[in-house]
Amino acid sequence: MPHSILRLDASARRDGSVTRDLTGRILARFPQADVTTRDLADGLPLIDAAWVAANFTPEADRDAAQRAALALSDTLIAEVRAADTLVIGLPIYNFGVPATLKAWIDLIARAGVTFRYTEAGPEGLLTGKRAIVAVASGGTETGSPLDFATGYLRHILGFVGITDVSFVSADRMALDPEATVKSAHDQVAALPLAA
Repeated sequence: MPHSILRLDASARRDGSVTRDLTGRILARFPQADVTTRDLADGLPLIDAAWVAANFTPEADRDAAQRAALALSDTLIAEVRAADTLVIGLPIYNFGVPATLKAWIDLIARAGVTFRYTEAGPEGLLTGKRAIVAVASGGTETGSPLDFATGYLRHILGFVGITDVSFVSADRMALDPEATVKSAHDQVAALPLAA
């Protein structure tokens, strides 16, 4: 079977986006892969009271409206389950992840579905996968105390079971964009192809 990739682009910009360029370059390293693309700029609904009530109702007891409320979440989770690798475009907005990416996270992080609680603590259920995250920022240095995006994303991916996480970083673009982009391209070229 071909390698399966889920591409998630979170940049609000469709043209001129550094993270979209980087996710495309990462995909080019896997020319035989079967790629599913989810453009988060198309928008996702925020979870609401009806969604939460449906999520906490046992599956066998859900009515039609509750099943409908969870349908998109089920689809998003199925996309992750089907993927061997997630390629995620992560622009840092105001020191954190874009709201669209947070909405995606809220829709896929479901107790009993993508993680479960055990006596030893939470256990992620989406195991055996790899994530490659393409980061871009104007002024925030990746991994610095002001970067609330990459650590959070690494944590939430691990929380659902995806612990093999690599970052390609085009950070602090405002200082030297040409050198920063070249460095990011070099990082993409150096990515190991083995999952």
